[in-house]
Amino acid sequence: MAAINESQGTTRRQALALAGLALASPGLARAQQGFPDRPIRFIVPWPPGGSLDVLLRTMFDIVRRDLGQQVVLENRPGARGTHGAQVLLQARPDGYTLAQQHLSILRHPFLTRQPTWDPIGDFSYVMQFSGFTFGVVVRSDSPYRTWADLVAAARAQRGKLTYSTSGVATSNHIAMEDILAREGIEMTHVPFRGAQEGVTALLGRQIDCVADAQAWRPNVESGEFRLLCVWTRERLAAFPDAPTLKELGYDMVVTSPYGIAGPKGMEGAVVDKLHGSFRKALFDEASQAVMRRWEMPLEYLGPEDYLKFVRERVSYEREMVSRLRLSID
Repeated sequence: MAAINESQGTTRRQALALAGLALASPGLARAQQGFPDRPIRFIVPWPPGGSLDVLLRTMFDIVRRDLGQQVVLENRPGARGTHGAQVLLQARPDGYTLAQQHLSILRHPFLTRQPTWDPIGDFSYVMQFSGFTFGVVVRSDSPYRTWADLVAAARAQRGKLTYSTSGVATSNHIAMEDILAREGIEMTHVPFRGAQEGVTALLGRQIDCVADAQAWRPNVESGEFRLLCVWTRERLAAFPDAPTLKELGYDMVVTSPYGIAGPKGMEGAVVDKLHGSFRKALFDEASQAVMRRWEMPLEYLGPEDYLKFVRERVSYEREMVSRLRLSID
């Protein structure tokens, strides 16, 4: 057999290594070269409107320019925000079906005896990017001028005052019930399919207050609503008079971080390509301007750190559901 010199051996080893990689992971080359070659479907389990909608549409426009394909936003409200998860469970893990992943999806399996999903193992985690800016608002002509006024009225009228959220056992519902329990008071929960529906109900005097994400912001800015408190780490620059929960003595920050997920079993190269494009979109000045405008918290995590967060958070959600004795059965 003829001798092989060092350079020839190196070339042959490189060729064999590349061939082996292609045989072991044929999808890797396809993902890098051809993905995506058609529009990407993105499920948002809430009604249209509000800060999330604006941010996603801005990001999707940047992703379209980066990947050369449309990202088609599909609003699927109802079912406590779980329609996106249900779609992902039935979708092919090819990167063409994605959904907004949020804490209610991690919490849901512990709320029912019915089979649902494994929040860790049944999804591919692409990127965490932001969270909700929650607060409690009343009409500007309401007698409740401060959070203390609302608490005092709820204490005097046990169970008679009403508050809305975007669904049963959502993060803001659980947080509100936690706050009420700490105060030893009761209010009647009125769940809707999304924050905007609560705003409409408050405008129509059908409820006493909204405890939800900031679909209420334009109404506070216009003077129709009064913001009694915010649930962020710090006061909002646009509404400096509204105290945080920490300032009110609850030692709580509630932003309910959310992100992007796909079906179980997505190839690493596809996840990486999607993450790279969505990360670019998130940190683009156009998206950052939306986040500043709506004072949305930046909660960025890449795929590995996002999955790590999910693993840790699932334990917390299981504990909270048990502690508050929550069930949807």
